[in-house]
Amino acid sequence: MRYKPTCLGYLRTDVSGLAQLWDEQQIRKLAERFGYDLSEIVVFDPHSNRPPLARLKAQATRLAAEAVIVPTPDHFPNAEIPAPLVQRMDVITVTPEQTHARHALPPS
Repeated sequence: MRYKPTCLGYLRTDVSGLAQLWDEQQIRKLAERFGYDLSEIVVFDPHSNRPPLARLKAQATRLAAEAVIVPTPDHFPNAEIPAPLVQRMDVITVTPEQTHARHALPPS
């Protein structure tokens, strides 16, 4: 059996709304197509009073995740891919389908 790198999914309930199940399915499909082992989809609820990316970062560290897949950039604050997150792992968006690769960033 071949090794498959671990990835996480991430979405916000307030952004996905009624399309949450659809967004989760799109994350699963893209992970499979890219050859990742999708460990978990981290679902952030803004009513939780927790920092938006705290659980994602904790899970990424715990699982040594190579990437995170999100439905759209809108699931991040200000609809921008966070540079500190890209420094830790690849960030892949379903729509538009783009990969923000951590190795493409110049060293800080």
